[in-house]
Amino acid sequence: MCILKLRPACKDYIWGGQRLKTEYGKECGGDILAESWELSCHPDGPSVITNGIYAGKTLTGYIEEKGRDVLGTNCRRFRDFPILIKFIDAKQNLSIQVHPDNRYALKNEGQYGKTEMWYVMDAGKDAFLYYGFRQEITKEEFAQRIEDDTLLDVLNAVPVRKGDMLFIEPGTIHAIGEDILIAEIQQNSNVTYRVYDYGRVGKDGKKRDLHIEKALAVTNRVPLQRGDNSYPHVADCDYFTVDKLNLDGVHMKRMEGNVGADSFLSVLFLDGLGEITCGSDKVRFQKGDSLFLPAESGEYRIEGNCDALLTSIRANE
Repeated sequence: MCILKLRPACKDYIWGGQRLKTEYGKECGGDILAESWELSCHPDGPSVITNGIYAGKTLTGYIEEKGRDVLGTNCRRFRDFPILIKFIDAKQNLSIQVHPDNRYALKNEGQYGKTEMWYVMDAGKDAFLYYGFRQEITKEEFAQRIEDDTLLDVLNAVPVRKGDMLFIEPGTIHAIGEDILIAEIQQNSNVTYRVYDYGRVGKDGKKRDLHIEKALAVTNRVPLQRGDNSYPHVADCDYFTVDKLNLDGVHMKRMEGNVGADSFLSVLFLDGLGEITCGSDKVRFQKGDSLFLPAESGEYRIEGNCDALLTSIRANE
């Protein structure tokens, strides 16, 4: 098989909404669907294959059965499957948080740190994200503002609209604001240090845990420049390369490519519908679908009217 269609793992975090269910056809048991983990081998929520002879098997199980060659030669440098791809529906503000780098996370958490990117699929009129600090602050001021509930006063609020991209390096304090729908491509990690959560309580009626000491140890406390040095890609780093596909169904109806021995290809459809062909496989797709093409799948063709994010792993530089 050259095309694996995936069913996501679903997360009902308290800040989520219902758009992934109503607009993207994601199925979950509860009323809230905050995140759908569309391409995941993480033990906290692996995605499951839904088509062909591997239907019902997790993506992790498929890789174990077929061998790591299906990931491609560029993935040999990683201990685990390198990335995790999500849809995120932020009906409410997410907590203010920070992610550690690989060295700190492997030492303290036993898994990778987290570099990630956000692609804004939709956003309300006044939507914004928190991204770093407005000015440099000391470690002592950082700790005091967490204690005093004044941390928001020094964070950099970035207005966003549909089509925007933000690259989040480890150590960057950040948060997704309310009324934003995001596609997130990240390292394969679930390590998050929460420093402020608006006083909310979880399902157990208790405030969610904060991770202040660890956050103080890893946070970059100087202002960041929001730049885009990934051209011609949407994002490009050691952990993932992301490209945007747009087929309008009129002037641009088809895209052809090749999945070689160096990397697998993830195709995440943000909108539209059509058909993807690879070898003898043909799979119809629609808005919200997530597909995995193993390394050495060969020539493929995408036809239809769609927007999609194509993610692969490049050679280490």
